[in-house]
Formats: sequence, structure tokens, C-alpha cells
Amino acid sequence: MKLSRFAAFASSLLLGSVLALTGAGAAQAAGTAAVDYVALGDSYSSGVGAGSYDSASGDCKRSTKAYPRLWANANAPASFSFTACSGAVTTDVTSKQLGPLNSSTDLVSITIGGNDAGFADVMTTCVLQSESTCVSRVNQAKGYVDSTLPARLDATYNAIRSKAPNARVVVLGYPRFYQLNGSCIAGLSETERTAINNASDYLNAAVAKRAANHGFAFAGVVPAFTGHEICSGSAWLHSVNWLNIGESYHPTAAGQSGGYLPTFRNAA
Repeated sequence: MKLSRFAAFASSLLLGSVLALTGAGAAQAAGTAAVDYVALGDSYSSGVGAGSYDSASGDCKRSTKAYPRLWANANAPASFSFTACSGAVTTDVTSKQLGPLNSSTDLVSITIGGNDAGFADVMTTCVLQSESTCVSRVNQAKGYVDSTLPARLDATYNAIRSKAPNARVVVLGYPRFYQLNGSCIAGLSETERTAINNASDYLNAAVAKRAANHGFAFAGVVPAFTGHEICSGSAWLHSVNWLNIGESYHPTAAGQSGGYLPTFRNAA
């Protein structure tokens, strides 16, 4: 009789533990599934350079291999809205991309600021013109980052917070483009490559500061891309591509999955 009572008691404890664990697991799964996620930003978020573009996204070139889509595929959020667009500047985000945001939005990702600072023109100048002209154009972009970009970022971040007051907002940065003294035997000079890398760091620092001032998380991708820059021999970035100029200096599919995705996942 005593053994039967003990067995029954033990069984009830075991059943309770299983139910508790199962309930916790279900709650955790439900919590993950309940996330409403919105991906904003420019071409580094839309996935330009990764290929496999959604034809419905038109010139925005949203890729099925971009980190927002990869994260959504892996986590099955309750809702996923992908409005990032190639070529976007801060005012494009506020005027065209914020529609899906609301008080129920739990998670937002964004890359923005590079086009405002003239990223495309900097790279075109450096590829086509002299070293001194390249460095001068880089310095001009850095001046813009000091004088004008902070207010533009503030306006964008304020608009995001206003429409999604409860969301965790993850602001991702940009990679350095070049491994210095690397495998490249032609193209830009080391002086030009150094100037471009320094400008990327400069932009990232400004974006990180504005993000922190708004209570947003900044997730830098430089560590993830280290060893995978152009001239590394294992690049996750396209170099200049005259046959598809728009993909130049953008992450490859490997850069999205190996660089941006884990960086975002860790911050999200």
C-alpha cells in the first residue's frame, strides 16, 4: 500500500513537471510566434547584391536572401512586413515605409544613412577619378555626416518610435569595404581604400550615437565581415561590377546570411 501511494505520488510529480515544462515550451514558442516584425531601410536591408529578388518589389529589389526574410523564415513571426527599398534615404523611410508600423509592432530593423551621405557617389568618384579627388569626396561625405545626417536620423527615429511605441528597434550598421594590404592587385590605391573604410567607421559611429539617444539597439556588422571584405580572398561584398553596377559594394547572399543575419539575430 505504501509503495502504491509512493508510486502514485511520484507519478503525479512527474506528470506535473512534464506539464510545466511543456507549458513553458509552448509559452516560449507562442512568444516567438507572436512577434510582429517590420523591416525598414535601404539596399543593405532590401538585399541588393544577394539576388533572388521578389518581382513584386520592383526597383526596391527586396531579396528572398536578405537578412529580414531569412530571420522571418527561421522564426515564423505572427506578421512580417518588408518595406526596405534600394536607394532609400531617411525621408523615403518616413514617407513610404512606415505604413505597417503600429502599437502592436514588436520588432523593427533598419539600415539607413548611407545614401543620405552620398555612398554611391563616393564610390563612383573613387573608381573613376584621381586619388586626391576620391579623398576629397570622402571628406565631403564625412562633413555631411557631421552637419546634416544627425537631424535626418533623429526625424526618422522619432517617426518610427511614434508609430511603433512598444517595438524593439535594431539599427544595423555598414561593413568596412576593404581588407587593407589584401589580395587585390589592381583598382583603388591603399590610400583610397583606407579613406573609404574610415568613412564607413565614421558613418557607423554617427548612426550608433543617434540610435542610442533614441533608446534603439545598434548592431554593428564590422566584426562579422572582418576577413570577408573586398580584397580578402573570401569577400562577402561585391566589388565594382560594370555589368550590374547597382550590385557593386553590396553584400552577397553570403554577406546577408553570414554577416547581417547573425548580427541581427543576436540583437533582436
